This record gives sequence, structure tokens and C-alpha cells, in this order.
Amino acid sequence: MIRTVLGDIEPARFGVCNAHDHLFLRSPRFPGEALDDVDAALAELNSFAALGGQAMVQWTPWGLGARLADLPELSERSGVHLVAATGMHQTKHYDPTELASVRDDLAELFVHELTAAPVRAGFIKMASAFHHIDEHASTVMSAAAHAHHATGAPIGVHLEGGTAALAVLDELAGTHGVPPQHIILGHLNRFPDSTIHRHIAAAGAFVGFEGPSRANHGTDWRLLDSIAALVESGHADRILLGGDTVLASARSTADGPGMVYLLRTLRSSIERELGSDVATAIFITNPANAFSARWHD
Repeated sequence: MIRTVLGDIEPARFGVCNAHDHLFLRSPRFPGEALDDVDAALAELNSFAALGGQAMVQWTPWGLGARLADLPELSERSGVHLVAATGMHQTKHYDPTELASVRDDLAELFVHELTAAPVRAGFIKMASAFHHIDEHASTVMSAAAHAHHATGAPIGVHLEGGTAALAVLDELAGTHGVPPQHIILGHLNRFPDSTIHRHIAAAGAFVGFEGPSRANHGTDWRLLDSIAALVESGHADRILLGGDTVLASARSTADGPGMVYLLRTLRSSIERELGSDVATAIFITNPANAFSARWHD
């Protein structure tokens, strides 16, 4: 089942999915750019739905203004299935006092948000550091793995600049025993090394690409090449694609590309260059598989 904010659903009902995005997000790293407007979030979802979008996964974890209580109504009003995240991002996105208040109880926090919160999360997010797993990432990873084993929830990883992917995969799958099919490694388009992408896919984990990139992550021109390389090596079933809208100015309602870019631009490019079967895998089949779990609450 896939755990949405309105309850668990069969994967076959999930539909066309934006596998990595944000309706709400607040971070000191983005002053003046908080995603905190319910009406703007609804407009973005409605625009996505008008192009055939049926599901969206919000990667905003604990403590970053995810506004979980608002998600069920937004899902009902837009008709878009929403999956929320628990977990924790890098320390730079938090107030140190806020972090200290939960550091000793992370696993319990994640399990609670997955199984007992008024609006339940459907996966766990963590983040590595640039080219390595720092102490904070290691702590959160251990808690995420514990929560996975307690609940069955998938784990999604923010890879800083797309780096440290193999180290994270080895740590999660090897040291912590998380099955690779329940691991999603995000932002790999920011480190467009097809050899690494193939290794991740061959291991059974999901390869997350997000686009359009912000200016400082200018790898969109490599996106189709990276997707094509995985398809040609037989791994079309491991690819996920999301919009990753993290700034208010990046929304389509604010003259940014927004969520609609995925379906208005990228989907047609993928269909034209790689075929409709690949597009169906990326936008429908793969997200349904990546975010489904045998939940044990």
C-alpha cells in the first residue's frame, strides 16, 4: 500500500506522479522564499492536475514547515494523492535548539509520524553531506533505518549535489539492512555520472532525478542523457522524476517552471526521445513501486 495523507491506497490508484516536490517548505537557507501559502499550493496542484497529474510526493521533513494538517484538504480539493515525509534534513536548515530537542528520540519521532500522527507520513527523508556522510547524517540514517524496520516505510535520501550516493547505499543497505528496493536516492542529475547511476539501479534502489534545476544546479541539459543511459542498460524500472520546487519564486504561479514543467515539457520530451513505455514507467509504474510498502503499524 501507499500511505497518502488521506489514508492507504493500492499502488494501482496512484497514477501520474511528481515523485519529488514541495508544497510547503521553510528554511533559513532561503530567506524570503518560504513556501507557506495554502492558496498558492492549491493553485500549483490544480495546474498539475489539469495536465493529468494524479499524485505528488512532498519531501519536506520534520521541522521545515511541512504543514501536514493542511495536506488532506489540499488533496481533497485538487484530487491529487499526496504523500508526506517524516525524517530530517541537514543541520543547516534548522535552529540548533530545535534539533537538540529531538536528537535523542529521532527513531521514535519518525515511527510516530508514520503510524500514529493525525496526518501520517508515507516515507522517511534523510540527507547526506557533500561527498560524505557526516555525523548528523549518520545519526539520522540510523534512526531512519530503525523506523523502516519498525514500519516498512521507504527511505528517500537528499544527496547533496548528487554526491556520496554509493556510500549512502552501502551504509543503508549493507550496514543497516534496508532492502535497496525501499531506498530512493535523490538529486542524482546533479552528479550526472551514468556509471554510478547504473550501479545504484542494478543494486535495486531507485534513481531520483529532479528538474528543472535551479541555476546553481544547472544539469538539465544532461537529464535526458542520464535517463537514456539507464534505459539503454535495462534499468527503466528504477527511474523517478520530480520537480523539487523549493522557492516561492519557482512556482508556476510566480512565473517559475513549477510542477507543470514535468508534464508540459519533460514528459513530452521523454515520450518523443525514449518512447511512451519509458514515460509510463517514470511517471506511473516506478513511483507506485517506490512509495509502496508492506506496512506494519
